[in-house]
Amino acid sequence: MRLTVKTILAVRTLTLCAAHEGETLRKAQIAEACDASKAHLGLVINQLAQTGYIKTIRGRRGGLRLARPADEIDVGQVFRDFESEFPISSCFTKRAENCPSGPECALKRILAAARDSFFAAMDGIPLSDLVDGKFTLENLLGEDALV
Repeated sequence: MRLTVKTILAVRTLTLCAAHEGETLRKAQIAEACDASKAHLGLVINQLAQTGYIKTIRGRRGGLRLARPADEIDVGQVFRDFESEFPISSCFTKRAENCPSGPECALKRILAAARDSFFAAMDGIPLSDLVDGKFTLENLLGEDALV
């Protein structure tokens, strides 16, 4: 499974905004930090604003900041919003009508369950956890795994 660059940029943008809570960040700052083009980042920022994750401020001192506290932003929902169709395989595209197994394809059901499990694993993780160090290697793998 591979996430789109758009999704990764969205999460990185939100993480940077959360790490600089109360500050207004400029698109150029975020683009540099994420090693992304300003044009591509602009599309992501537009979608983040439309979905209510960030506020954009126009003008000379403009930029962007979180629209609500980081602990109220669910990472799983961000992934869902940016991976809306999430075609994990060609089984989920319009061409799926050509599947030799037809609508009863077991693989399609298994892949759908895997996709749903991925999103479920991300649900309930607040953006603030990505910023405050709760997701270190020690926390993810257990302290004994690094010895």
